[in-house]
Amino acid sequence: MIKSHFFAYLSKIRWIQRWGLKRNAITENVMEHSWEVSAIAHGLAVIHNRCFNGSVDVNAVVVAALFHDCSEVITGDMPTPIKYHSEAIREAYKAIETEAEQELVGLLPEVLKADYARVMLSENIPEHHHRFIKAADTLSAYLKCQSELAAGNQEFSRAAEDIKQRLQQLSMPEVDYFLKTFAPSYQLTLDELLGNGSAERR
Repeated sequence: MIKSHFFAYLSKIRWIQRWGLKRNAITENVMEHSWEVSAIAHGLAVIHNRCFNGSVDVNAVVVAALFHDCSEVITGDMPTPIKYHSEAIREAYKAIETEAEQELVGLLPEVLKADYARVMLSENIPEHHHRFIKAADTLSAYLKCQSELAAGNQEFSRAAEDIKQRLQQLSMPEVDYFLKTFAPSYQLTLDELLGNGSAERR
């Protein structure tokens, strides 16, 4: 049987640190980020279906979100200010991302390639699924900024404002629902989340 490096390669995303141009009080790697984006994308898709009469394929959104940054195992994480510094840089990086995605799929046994190409190649992800993934990605970045600010790290103050504006520009009721219903709890301690008397139960 042919051996494949695919999953071993993907496992290396745990070593890729995000927010590389900023001093971080709380480190975050791409593997952690991918899980959070997948969980939030799931929530947004469910909110869309249950609260706003949607019919999106929740599972398809989640799987695509899980793999949305896997190309960074080859490209590394490029900070947003650089990625969008100019149209030329954005287009060049997009081309590199596309090639990295194809290279990863190419590591798979032939019998599995089509299945993974459907969820790993950006060109194969439906636009309405991309919308939820991008929103989840932006929410994750917003929550990261809020955590850094709560830790007293003003390095993230400008980024927090910029990302807040990006969330507003999405004009998605699902995002507004998430921000009002779930985001405030991120600033609570474990004891506060558990409720009164939690300190005695530790």
